[in-house]
Amino acid sequence: MRKLRFPVLLTLLACYAHVVSAQEFDCTVSVDQSQLEGSTSTFAFLKDLAPKLEEYINRHRWTEDRFEPEERIECTVNIQILESLTLTRFRSNIIVASKRPIYGTVQNTNVLRIIDEGWVFNYAEGTPILHNPDRFDELTTLIDYYANILLAYDYDTFEELGGSPYFEEARRISDLGKNEGALGWATLGGDRSRGDIVTEMLDPTFRKLRQVYFKYHLEGLDRFVTTTEEARQAVLSALQEIKELSENRARSYTIDLFFSAKSKEIAAIFKDSRESVAAYDLLAEIDTAHLSDYNSLVD
Repeated sequence: MRKLRFPVLLTLLACYAHVVSAQEFDCTVSVDQSQLEGSTSTFAFLKDLAPKLEEYINRHRWTEDRFEPEERIECTVNIQILESLTLTRFRSNIIVASKRPIYGTVQNTNVLRIIDEGWVFNYAEGTPILHNPDRFDELTTLIDYYANILLAYDYDTFEELGGSPYFEEARRISDLGKNEGALGWATLGGDRSRGDIVTEMLDPTFRKLRQVYFKYHLEGLDRFVTTTEEARQAVLSALQEIKELSENRARSYTIDLFFSAKSKEIAAIFKDSRESVAAYDLLAEIDTAHLSDYNSLVD
C-alpha cells in the first residue's frame, strides 16, 4: 500500500489487509498512424510501439511505495502520429489521461487529461525502449515526465500536497528537455509548455489549487454517497478557493486542466440541488470555457 496514501486508506479501505507489491500503473497505450502517408508496410514496425510503451510504463517501478493491485493508477496514453519527417522520425500529438476510483461506488473520476501537440520523436524498427532518467531521449523522457505528472496529481488527491516528490521529479525531467532546447519543453511565443505545469504546481501561489484537489476528491467525491450535502459544500468551498486564486492572476494552465477534467462531473454534482444556482454563478465566473456544461444547473 502506498506510504503517502496509507493514513487515508487505513480508514477508507480497512478491508484490504493483505499487502502485496505491484507497480503503480495500469496503463493502456494506443498508437494511431492512420494519418501517415505511405505504404502500410513502410511503417508496419510502428505496431510494436504501443505494447512496448505499455510494458515500459506498467512494469517499471516509479516510486518507493507499495501498491495494492486495486490501487494501480488507471491511465491511457494515446499517440496520434501526424506525419513522418523521415522513415524513423515522427511528428505526433500525445493525449495522456488518468482516473481514480470514487470511494463507496463502482465509478471512477477523471483526474487529468492533457493534450500535448507537436511532439517529435525517433523510433526505428527493433529499437529497445530503456529507462535512463539522466539522459534526454525524445521518446522516453516524455513518457517519464508524464508518468511523474500522473503520479503527482494522483497522490495529491489522497494526501494534501502528497504529490510533491513527483512534481519535483517531473521538473527535473523537464529541465533535461529545456537544456536540450527540445520542442515543447520551453515556453516560446506564449505557448503552454510541459514545464509550465510543474512551474505552476510547485509555485507557493498554487498551493491552494493543490489543496483543492485533495478537498474535492476526499471531502467531496469520496463522501458523496454517505454525506451528500456536506460533500457538495466541500466541492463548493473548493471552487471558491479556485476563484480566489484566479482573481489574482491571468488564466493559468493548471486551472484549465482542472476544469477540463472536472466540468461535466461538477455539473452532475450540483444538478437539481439547493446549491445549483450558487454553483452556476461561481462557475460562470471562473470557467467560461465550459459554460455549456453548467447551463443545466439553471435550466
